Amino acid sequence: MVHVQPRPGAGETAEVAEAEEAVGGVAGRGAGQRPRAKGLSGGSVGLLGSSVIGISTVAPVYCLTSTLGPTVGKAGVQMPAVFLAGFLPMLLVAFAYRELNKALPDCGTSFTWTVRAFGPRVGWMCGWGLVIATIIVLSNLAGVATSFFYLLLGRLTGSDSIAALDGDRLVHVVTCLVFIAAATAVSYRGMTATKGVQYALVGLQLAVLALFVAMAFTKARSGGLPGSGSLGFSWTWLNPFEVASFGAFTAGLSLSIFMYWGWDACLTVNEETEGSARTPGRAALLAMVVLVGSYLLTAVAAQMFAGVGGEGPGLGDPATADNVFAALADPVLGPALGVLLFVAVLASAAASLQTTFLPVARTVLAMSAYQALPPSFARVHPRFRSPGRATVAAGVATGVFYAGMSFLSRNVLVDTIYALGLMICFYYSITAFACVWFFRSELRNSVRDACFKGVFPLTGGLLLASVFCKTLHDMWNPDYGSGSAVLGVGSVFVIGVGLLLLGVVLMELMRRRSPAFFRGEVLTRSTPVIED
Repeated sequence: MVHVQPRPGAGETAEVAEAEEAVGGVAGRGAGQRPRAKGLSGGSVGLLGSSVIGISTVAPVYCLTSTLGPTVGKAGVQMPAVFLAGFLPMLLVAFAYRELNKALPDCGTSFTWTVRAFGPRVGWMCGWGLVIATIIVLSNLAGVATSFFYLLLGRLTGSDSIAALDGDRLVHVVTCLVFIAAATAVSYRGMTATKGVQYALVGLQLAVLALFVAMAFTKARSGGLPGSGSLGFSWTWLNPFEVASFGAFTAGLSLSIFMYWGWDACLTVNEETEGSARTPGRAALLAMVVLVGSYLLTAVAAQMFAGVGGEGPGLGDPATADNVFAALADPVLGPALGVLLFVAVLASAAASLQTTFLPVARTVLAMSAYQALPPSFARVHPRFRSPGRATVAAGVATGVFYAGMSFLSRNVLVDTIYALGLMICFYYSITAFACVWFFRSELRNSVRDACFKGVFPLTGGLLLASVFCKTLHDMWNPDYGSGSAVLGVGSVFVIGVGLLLLGVVLMELMRRRSPAFFRGEVLTRSTPVIED
């Protein structure tokens, strides 16, 4: 292991000036486009590789199998419209990420950009929101991968006892920890190993999904699934104003926002990407287009084939809502090919588990490099050029979190997943607002600057902030999530707000340990003028 370059202390004036020059501070605002060197392997990822990482982190097949049913339950036949509506705030925020990355391609992304716009405290909390959201998702993905692993084994062997192993808590947790360790090891070996694994897993996901869509459309035209109430396509399915109520729309929107979360992983590998100022932003937009296309086609095809009934094989059946593809695999693909859908879900969860380590490790690396976290996390492996210490720390945190929550209470684990939406809206909206403030002096330069650096990010940020506030209000009710409560307050609220407050406590501890960062002497607030 090797350390990055020594960093300035509070009283070392010359070194502070040098650090400010490196990160575009007061000593040299024109240098704001250059991130502080962190030792990562630059130029190891191209446009395709970056896009694949973004798609993989989202885990499209897993998201679809777990959200098609609940979204139908909220929005009925308007499910495709809700997916389309959920795409809008994510697209608007993606423009903010693209513009900020063009100005400052730093692997700290939301953390670094928000510090530059709003100062150390807001930036630290934004980084914490990203880190804790990712830890929650990693634990969830590991659990899903474990469940589908035993489900697939049981199907391949025809043994119900093997499939039932997932119900054994000890076996489930141990297997889950093995998956986490394997994903950590691949991420630890750097971007070259990551790319090779992801090309195969993402390619498999999209190929199986395309096969499912094609066969669902074909069978829907010939009558669909017997007894399912299959439907003929209608353009009104894409109209969000046809949703029965505003409450149903916002509930469905919250689900669809979760489905798109993770595309920003393209940006966290910007310092390792060819053309780091432009390629990551383009990759993020490309990933978003692939995702929304896949979601809409799958939603329409599944709805036409199975209908939206609440009983039997319909998508609205509560018995199959949490795993729609398991119910539709054989009816759509047939017994011979149906197993491919199980493989695709397992591949989706496994691929996302591996790539999701990228954003959390690189955010922690950046926070450490800028003295917002202990310096040990800034160590980069001399051979693999990856943030080894940060990656291992993320793996350990994920394993401890999942194991602890699993043995403590299954309800706590479920409620923690529900609290994830709060974290997503929290740091995405802050990043969107940071874009507007960061480029405030440029908004009158042109119509393009006004739209892409101002209007679009502001609109996306306001939409996500609204969902954040609505979710925060709903979480107070004990009926939200698992239905459990703490002193009369919903457990999801306690967990969500509690995790944010934990960030405040850790931030205050770091303020005492690293006062230079919190005084703005390491990473400064500024509004550089960027030349296109």
